[in-house]
Amino acid sequence: MTINLIKAGVAAIALLATPFAAVAADIRPPVYKGVPRSVISYYNWSGLYVGATVGYGTGTSAWDVAGVSVADISPKGMLYGVTVGYNWQAGSFVYGLEGDYNFSSVKGSSTCLGALTCEASNPWFATFRGRFGYAMDRFMPYLTAGGAYGKVDLNIPAIPDSASSSQFGYALGGGMEYAFLGNWTGKIEYLFVDLGKFQTPGLVEASYNQHVIRAGLNYKFSGGF
Repeated sequence: MTINLIKAGVAAIALLATPFAAVAADIRPPVYKGVPRSVISYYNWSGLYVGATVGYGTGTSAWDVAGVSVADISPKGMLYGVTVGYNWQAGSFVYGLEGDYNFSSVKGSSTCLGALTCEASNPWFATFRGRFGYAMDRFMPYLTAGGAYGKVDLNIPAIPDSASSSQFGYALGGGMEYAFLGNWTGKIEYLFVDLGKFQTPGLVEASYNQHVIRAGLNYKFSGGF
């Protein structure tokens, strides 16, 4: 008797639930319109920028007379420069052109020609380079290469004998740049600058190159294209 009552109750509940199940099946989840998706904003490196740099240079100036080495000088000193450039960005790749002018206190001396002192210095130099970087949002490592132009001064105080030449050469290197505040970016950069060789009136053939480590601060103007 009890079992029959339970069976009858279950059947009644199932019968009552059937219309509600059919209605629930026809109900679709609500669709919300006009709600914007979450969009990740990446830093845009495109545009014109200007900046300043400060660094340190260590050079090598080799002096020869008729193919015989007479001096190997290792000048060194501080560098201060200004920079202007432009970047174009395509996806994660950044292409750019950059030029800089640097005031230099890089100089040095060495014993030469037996007991004399030979001096070499590089009072200024400029570079004009292409840049290729890979942007990871606000961080961008890059490579750079191009031309260089600078003045090399040679001197033998005891004679006295001196010569100077404005030389064309090349520059290459790389660095890392980070956009840390709005349009401001900071960078650390290495450059190898080679200003070639020239011959003095005293028949000395001298070469000059230097390694440059510098830090820079740039301001990028908006509206790149």
